[in-house]
Amino acid sequence: QVQLVESGGGLVQPGGSLRLSCAASGSILRIVTMSWYRQAPGKQRELVATIVTGGETTNYAESVKGRFTISRDTAKNTVYLQMNSLKPEDTAVYYCNAWIRAPLVIHDSNFWGQGTQVTVSS
Repeated sequence: QVQLVESGGGLVQPGGSLRLSCAASGSILRIVTMSWYRQAPGKQRELVATIVTGGETTNYAESVKGRFTISRDTAKNTVYLQMNSLKPEDTAVYYCNAWIRAPLVIHDSNFWGQGTQVTVSS
């Protein structure tokens, strides 16, 4: 069993910064990718950023490029999302997602965190 636990959400003024963290724990042989998604009220969940472990390739949604940075601490099985220059339209519940290979399993499995609320408002 694998758990993803997010932290770091909160209320911030426009132009401010927040850093989200997501720690993976449990039966983990290898983490393939870790991503952040977000879902605003009345909207579909959207991919914000992804980091591919090993090569450390990153990808971002156009709406956050240049403002958000995804990074990873391999030793801690933790992914971070540094969010700068926040805008009201960044307000959403942010979810951590990971593709993980468990020991003695031949395929990767997908896991979600419980979500953390980010509110950008003056």
